[in-house]
Amino acid sequence: MTSADARARLAAARLYLCTDAREERGDLEEFLHAALRGGVDVVQLRDKTLDVRRELELQEIVAAVATEHGALWCVNDRADVASLVGAPVFHTGQDDLPVSGSRALLGGDVLLGRSTHAAVEAAAAEADPDVDYFCVGPLWATPTKPGRPAVGLDLLQEVADSRPSTPWFAIGGIDGERLDEVLDAGAERIVVVRAVTEAADPEAAARALRERLPA
Repeated sequence: MTSADARARLAAARLYLCTDAREERGDLEEFLHAALRGGVDVVQLRDKTLDVRRELELQEIVAAVATEHGALWCVNDRADVASLVGAPVFHTGQDDLPVSGSRALLGGDVLLGRSTHAAVEAAAAEADPDVDYFCVGPLWATPTKPGRPAVGLDLLQEVADSRPSTPWFAIGGIDGERLDEVLDAGAERIVVVRAVTEAADPEAAARALRERLPA
């Protein structure tokens, strides 16, 4: 995938999935196929319990499945892993590598994402030419981000009203029941975790969300 292809896919992306490695279920590959068939545009493997060797193995699976479905795939936090597996997308939080450091390590072709939790952080991401997309949240408290306070829909509305030119995603506790609130606040792209990872039918869950997002 060329950098131009990746950027075009990011611009069109609406549904971004973060998943753990599903080691207890042993079904990561099957799960990814289902979620991507359902319309997931970007998938990120985020599992802090993995050692580097195991993450490298699993990222190869993520890469193969995402490529088969024409989706983007993202490495979280570990620039060394992203470099070794040739990830097209790399994501960091406010307490991780600075964006400039990620760019220096990974070069100009990798798309860089950033988590933001306040208006000033979102504005900084929007102003940074090295940030290719950013996430705003968590909108609601979520067990995937223990200790991170919810920012609520007011921040989402504030970011939407600023009309960023950089693609941005709402994140944190979003599911089918809350999606209308998120869309009404001005978001057009979302990141989900449990709404798909804990669904009995991940493909149907992803499709139900994707069909309600703007084209």
